[in-house]
Amino acid sequence: MRRVLALAACASATVYFEETFDSGIGERWQTSEWKDPMGAWVWTSGEWYTNEAKAKGMQASEDMRFHAISAKLDAPASTVDKELVVQFTVKHEKKDYAFCGGGYIKLLPGEVDPKAFGGDTPYAIMFGPDLCGYDISRIHVIFENKGENLLKSDEIKLDYSDKDEFTHLYTLHLKPDGSYEVFFDQKSKASGKLEDDWAFPSKEIKDPAISKPSDWVDTKRIPDPAAVKPEGYDDIPAEIPDPEAEQPEDWDAEEDGEWEPPMIDNPDYKGEWKAPMIDNPDYKGEWVHPMIPNADYAPDTYAKYPDLTTLGFELWTVNAGSIFDNILVTDDKAYADKMAADTWAIIKEGEKEAKDAWKKANKDDDDDDDADVDDDEEEEEEEELKDEL
Repeated sequence: MRRVLALAACASATVYFEETFDSGIGERWQTSEWKDPMGAWVWTSGEWYTNEAKAKGMQASEDMRFHAISAKLDAPASTVDKELVVQFTVKHEKKDYAFCGGGYIKLLPGEVDPKAFGGDTPYAIMFGPDLCGYDISRIHVIFENKGENLLKSDEIKLDYSDKDEFTHLYTLHLKPDGSYEVFFDQKSKASGKLEDDWAFPSKEIKDPAISKPSDWVDTKRIPDPAAVKPEGYDDIPAEIPDPEAEQPEDWDAEEDGEWEPPMIDNPDYKGEWKAPMIDNPDYKGEWVHPMIPNADYAPDTYAKYPDLTTLGFELWTVNAGSIFDNILVTDDKAYADKMAADTWAIIKEGEKEAKDAWKKANKDDDDDDDADVDDDEEEEEEEELKDEL
């Protein structure tokens, strides 16, 4: 499904790209030949679902393979003086406690060769989940800036309950004022200013022409130079014979030697003498590096891309089975919410029951007991990993 101007839901929305895979992957999608061999993409609803037609998407179908595929936007998108909303769903159908795989989308500028599209192809935005077991579970948001790909300073963590095999919705909302918000299943996971949360050039920098003076004193307390160790202090031993010890009655001096009481810690021993600490009269406080305006500070340019032409998925999949669907690039968050209601909200209902029913229907009678044991063991391992985290 594609529309350049979407009038039905939101009259003012510009839709640069929309894909629900209603009738197949289609010619707009072109697979890459970046590696040999490449993993195959297939059109499927997966093994279990509640609404087969709505659940149909584009699946990375092979284990231990690079999967790369891209499509041209219906019209070039821009983040200059315009909002940008990137949204899609992912269903990691084969996910278990050992699952490892990415699920992120890339938006690329300019001319892109779809056959060569791969890990070395420059991109402007990368967004989506990165999952591996239960210790790596986050939402990536990466922006290109002057040839460097900037990761978010603080990771957007996914909760334990979010790391399952069901269909989830990911939404990135960029605004012209330099703010952003990331949603997971329409719940806000992170928001703020781009300049605060990525390593874009900051407003001020430390003055490179100034260094801390060599005579700067930042030691707050010092040993009292006037203190003198008390006379006889070093004569106090660390251990002394136990004054309460008594020689055993059966002690034989001729056979056992002269009896000596065992040693105990000396209660009067004070350890190595140290001068008491006092405030340093020369203390000047913590030195603060003077700041100056940063000549590279240009917040109006951060994540501002005038010519986004292509989107694609470029992934290394340890585990096959990830289904991508309901892909949207627009300038209207309300339109994205409407699309989510018409797609993801319908798909996600009853998925657990559908999965349980599929598993039950696909178990061989002879293997039921073994399968139940395997499920129990898997659940125990997942709980152990959860407890460790």
